[in-house]
Amino acid sequence: MATILPLQSQTTIAIEQLLDAAFGTDRRGRTAYAIRSGMEWLPELSFAALDEAGALVGTLQSWPVSLRRPDGSSDPLIMVGPVAVVPERQGGGYGRALMDKVVAEARALRSAPLMMIGDPEYYGRFWGFSADSTGVWAVPGPVERRRLLALSVNGGPVPNEGLLGPRQKIAA
Repeated sequence: MATILPLQSQTTIAIEQLLDAAFGTDRRGRTAYAIRSGMEWLPELSFAALDEAGALVGTLQSWPVSLRRPDGSSDPLIMVGPVAVVPERQGGGYGRALMDKVVAEARALRSAPLMMIGDPEYYGRFWGFSADSTGVWAVPGPVERRRLLALSVNGGPVPNEGLLGPRQKIAA
């Protein structure tokens, strides 16, 4: 049984080592990194999975991103991922426990819609993510369109057009 804790309970070194083990050291060249470039992960929607012995076996990070429309306005989104589990513990339910937690917390917070790049069959079946609203999103890099997924967690619509990228910081 997984213990799910806030990700900030873990060291940056431990998180980075787990991500390298799960995705490889060349992971930073992926489109997902361009989408969230310059953003810090959201502590309230980022989690760690510990095994029965208390060892870190999985992480999930969530990021503030947005869809920028041609008129300059934007719609906020929350990018979920990476969802990472150390290779030797994959298939043990840790990733699913992390996803259950982030979707439940996002619903409780009535957050902006969630989006991710992932397996539509898996994320659709268990949590309702789909590519229905993402077909014309512009993305800063290559992506399989069917894997660009979104989920409304607040009852509102998922925005259906714009350039996906880091959320603009609002000047104080």
